[in-house]
Amino acid sequence: MIDHEEMYDFSIKNLGDRRIPAPAGVGYFQSDDDLVLLNISLKDFDKYKTPDGRPLCLETAGPRKLIYFDPSKVKAAIVTSGGLCPGINDVIRSLVMELYYRYGVRNIIGIKYGFQGLIPRYGHDVKELDPDIVQDIHMLGGSILSASRGIHDTILIVDALERMNVTILFCIGGDGTMRGAEIITDEILRRNKKISVVGIPKTIDNDLMFIERSFGFDTAIQEAVKVIQCAHVEAKGALNGIGLVKLMGRQSGHIAASAALAQPDANYVLIPEIPFDLEGEKGFLRVLEHRLRDRHHAVILVAEGAGQDLIRRGDGMTVERDPSGNIKLFDIGLFLKEQIESYFNKISVETNLKYIDPSYIIRSVTANASDSLYCSILAKYAVHAAMAGKTGMVVGLVNDARVHLPLKAVATKRKVVDPRGNIWMNVLESTGQPVSMKND
Repeated sequence: MIDHEEMYDFSIKNLGDRRIPAPAGVGYFQSDDDLVLLNISLKDFDKYKTPDGRPLCLETAGPRKLIYFDPSKVKAAIVTSGGLCPGINDVIRSLVMELYYRYGVRNIIGIKYGFQGLIPRYGHDVKELDPDIVQDIHMLGGSILSASRGIHDTILIVDALERMNVTILFCIGGDGTMRGAEIITDEILRRNKKISVVGIPKTIDNDLMFIERSFGFDTAIQEAVKVIQCAHVEAKGALNGIGLVKLMGRQSGHIAASAALAQPDANYVLIPEIPFDLEGEKGFLRVLEHRLRDRHHAVILVAEGAGQDLIRRGDGMTVERDPSGNIKLFDIGLFLKEQIESYFNKISVETNLKYIDPSYIIRSVTANASDSLYCSILAKYAVHAAMAGKTGMVVGLVNDARVHLPLKAVATKRKVVDPRGNIWMNVLESTGQPVSMKND
């Protein structure tokens, strides 16, 4: 048994009793008693239990037969925060369509520039949303509402929600947005106001805890595959050619690992979870040298958060953070490029290195069919939850089931690549790289 302090409380907050029959158009229903096991491994079954011995379970998402809000009196607001990601507009479109056509909600607004749009001093206008406005936005990249980063005054945000008579707030964003939504929820509950806060988790890095897949991730892999193909062609097109590709992944290497498996041309995958050395007999540069002497080309994928300790160690730099509290990353791609070129110049070995950073291109494309479908489903379930009066929660995919998760559960820590897990073992088999590139 794990310590009770490490256990998660997966109960979902409700604003009150549900007494209003759901519209006739919603004809399939779920109950709050429909639960999904958090862990489906028989081997680990005893590790994931509540203090009274029950298995840890999650509430199944879906429409409820009785709802809390009267649709004719609902005013819904949608906010998008953090970095761009394929599929944001798909989520916005599906939220509006579901609210409008399934529940008859006619008062829907978009908050411009993230939570900043709720702070009066910025003077950002809200955007009225209806089916005509959102009809074709899924064919556009980015967010029609734009976004911003940073921590804002929760008191002012909730004041604005009250002033605008908002009854439902949909928050589309990553872990920082979910932390902000959690604080907003707490302030709303402290004031005893009946405002539902529901998150639709967005992180292209796919690093939200418990959630199987976040939207945009599938599209990111698809686009990364194209880049890896090009890097491989460039590497093989010259003597000792090196294709160096930097991919997204601040604290987790899910994109780099999955892209390497989807397009098995990569010879080395460097991710934040697996430390490596540059110098020394087992260091990356020596390993790369052996590869070039044997095969005369190499393709390297590096996640943006990998090797940050190497850069700071070399320059004595300290950790700095951006307005959202995220660690400011140094450019590991350019750093590696310089180190590789310097190393081979010193040993008089000719190399032809091509460095590719497609990050902002990948973030800005439209969602592929798989992500677009996923976005649509997540948004619909978010609307069902909000109309049922649920709050302080997100909708996500766990064990291939759509479930409700408390905001705290997904915002507390990051989901990372397990160095001993199946995904990383498959990467090692695909690339043939050493299990460790550390000298110790």
